[in-house]
Amino acid sequence: ASADSDDELLDRLARVASQPFDISCGPLLRARLVKRGETEHILLIVVHHIVADGWSLGILMHELAALYAAEVNGVTPELPSLPVQYADFAAWQRQRLTGAELEKHLGYWRQQLTGVPAVLEIPADRPRPATPSNQGAWASEIFPPELLKQLEQLARDRGNTLYMVLLAAFNVLLYRYTRQEDLLVGTPVAGRQLTETEGLVGLFVNSVIIRSQLTDDLSFAALLQQTADTSLDALSHQDLPFEKLVEELQPDRDASYAPLFQVMFNMQSREQEQVPFEGLTVSPVVVEPGTAKFDLNVLMEDREDGLAAWFEYSTDLFDESTIVRMLQHFRKLLEAIVANPDAQLANFPLLSSTEQDQLLHEWNATETDFPAGKTLIDLFEAQVTRTPDAIALVFQREELSYSELNASINQLAHHLRTAGIGPESLVGVCMERSFEMVIALYGILKAGGAYVPLDPEYPTQRLEHMLEDAGIALLLSQAHLAEHLPEHSARVINLDEGAEATFIGRYPTSNPQPISKPEHAAYVIFTSGSTGRPKGVLNEHRGICNRLQWMQSEYGLDESDHVLQKTPFSFDVSVWEFFWPLQTGARLVIAEPEGHRDSAYLCKLIQEQQITTLHFVPSMLASFLQDATTEKCSSLRRVICSGEALSTDLQQRFCANLQAELHNLYGPTEAAIDVTSWACSANDSAATVPIGRPIANTQIYIVDSRNQLAPVGIPGELLIGGIQVARGYVNQPELTHERFIANPFSEDPDDRVYRTGDLARLRADGVIEFLGRIDFQVKLRGFRIELGEIEAELQNCEGVAQSAVLLREDTPGDQRIVAYLVGSCDVDTVRLALKAVLPDYMIPAAFMTVAALPLT
Repeated sequence: ASADSDDELLDRLARVASQPFDISCGPLLRARLVKRGETEHILLIVVHHIVADGWSLGILMHELAALYAAEVNGVTPELPSLPVQYADFAAWQRQRLTGAELEKHLGYWRQQLTGVPAVLEIPADRPRPATPSNQGAWASEIFPPELLKQLEQLARDRGNTLYMVLLAAFNVLLYRYTRQEDLLVGTPVAGRQLTETEGLVGLFVNSVIIRSQLTDDLSFAALLQQTADTSLDALSHQDLPFEKLVEELQPDRDASYAPLFQVMFNMQSREQEQVPFEGLTVSPVVVEPGTAKFDLNVLMEDREDGLAAWFEYSTDLFDESTIVRMLQHFRKLLEAIVANPDAQLANFPLLSSTEQDQLLHEWNATETDFPAGKTLIDLFEAQVTRTPDAIALVFQREELSYSELNASINQLAHHLRTAGIGPESLVGVCMERSFEMVIALYGILKAGGAYVPLDPEYPTQRLEHMLEDAGIALLLSQAHLAEHLPEHSARVINLDEGAEATFIGRYPTSNPQPISKPEHAAYVIFTSGSTGRPKGVLNEHRGICNRLQWMQSEYGLDESDHVLQKTPFSFDVSVWEFFWPLQTGARLVIAEPEGHRDSAYLCKLIQEQQITTLHFVPSMLASFLQDATTEKCSSLRRVICSGEALSTDLQQRFCANLQAELHNLYGPTEAAIDVTSWACSANDSAATVPIGRPIANTQIYIVDSRNQLAPVGIPGELLIGGIQVARGYVNQPELTHERFIANPFSEDPDDRVYRTGDLARLRADGVIEFLGRIDFQVKLRGFRIELGEIEAELQNCEGVAQSAVLLREDTPGDQRIVAYLVGSCDVDTVRLALKAVLPDYMIPAAFMTVAALPLT
């Protein structure tokens, strides 16, 4: 056959190489000769691994060269006779590996592999398929000769081999990629310990497993010694065939990954395959077989032109760009190791300066010039001036115009000023959704203070903690809620009735003189706390104003928009619901107190009030989409999702049911609601819905355990920087110092970032994927919950000796909190006790008594 171009040639060779063998009848070797010209030919030899290994290919090439030379010279070929056949070796091996000899090897491997992780999960571009296709590809790079010399010198200095140095370094790379401290890597051994087998063609190669245990503070020098010791031990037990080991150990089998190890590492020289042929100039041609035996199979070659690294990878899991990056990180790591082999593993750099600049600057180029020096009240009053007669609020068929609403707000603000409220004053608000609630929030801000939402549905003890921690001296409420309040010393003003409510109506309706500044407190929202007490997050005007001005520039509300306020005001999404519409001339429609839980009510209200914009946590959106009347909500223009991970299935269901935009936002209470955004699309084929990119004047960093930037695709903790970072936790300086840290990437000592405790990673295009929580904090129906807080309260319950709390998802989309209890306790009594101290969303859906908690 002939081929005209290199691409055509390689394509043809790859097709021939990838054709399957029929092992039932053979032959298990095939050859093709491709003519490229009068004096150039390509010889392709394809051999099934069952009859030959890498060593065998060298024997095959030497014998082929000898046969060719004999043919050229017209002589009878003479090949050395074989002392034994492959069948003899197989019989010897079977006879030897019995009884005590077999048990010796099995005993070693049982002990060595006790408690090993089932799978090494290198961060992949796609989820692992249930049934692998075994499709693969290669990526390669030749590291410079100087680096090879330095690695060889390091090996000599430490009394080790180059192979050991490279294997230890590769394990560091895997550790930094996976965050797994216990790693299993397979490595091939020749399996030709008998001299009689050295000239045999056959499959002698075996796989042994090298187990490495790594920590951040382990030095590379110590890891190298560990690797050498473990490898030598493993090699002394190499006679046990890997298939026999799997058969005896019987690990949990899963068709989606190889048993015991999924990554192979090998170092070899191909010199034995580069055999001179008489009268010919011979050079190797690399042909990709298009298959992958493992998730990742690494081959290192010590060559004259440097150190070659070949990474064979599963295309089910990885893109070529991911593996190319991995190669570059491996080279960077090797360079760092030879420079300082005694450094700790966590301190070795992986990123090039170009990558670092991209992560730090290019993907954080969010500088936006919004009007400076503004507060929430400045933005609202400017809108009142623009549209005084437009409808601002709607609640239960009643309406207030912008000027009417502003007048009521002003009267309350004047009254609060006389009560001593000013900048940094924290004022409690315990109300149900109503006109009075909106007036209370704005009135507190106009007076110069900051509001603290106290949900009347919360248990008495939780409200008591919040009042105490925030030091609330003044509380705005409604008369019918008095019985819900705990004992307290705060002064209470009921805005719906009573003498004081009447008295407030006598104050001027004019705007009070503004005294708030952008750096002053705007609100304090309490979130779940791992110590058993909620913690109050204090956000400033400048942060929330940035958030709202970004929202307006991104989504562009106008007078035709009707925004639904349905989120409980103890949840920070409510902040943009209350304040964004009334800065833009839009209409704010207030849902009834229990309305946010009722999909049928919401559908009806959306249609009646022609709602264009609203928010859903994904779990509530799923419930909403199940309502038969959802498709009639044709007025919807945009739906904002946040608070929980948005699934691809829910994204597709939304796009199929509603002709509206769907936006996935992410952010903690500690950074003024949301800090990243993503516009969803029905055509998006990604496996997960990302949380997008940082919003205006916000920076996002994904870092490892030492606050070093994590490479693209590698999970790390998400840090938030920029103007929206909250001031901290009210009256909790130690916790504030722990979570709000100096920006490790800024020279400004006052520049801080918030450590979210969230696990995330960057895609190759700079888009962020949310992966879950690093600690035991979870989100359920949009509420952030410290499972440790529930456990702390359970420990106070009579009869509970021990407890553990988990968020379970036994069926997709159905998340439940489950409590496991040890002790002689009555479940109904425990449930009632928790209801006295925890809000409903933190009460476990199920309680299970167990004899003892399993320890991991």
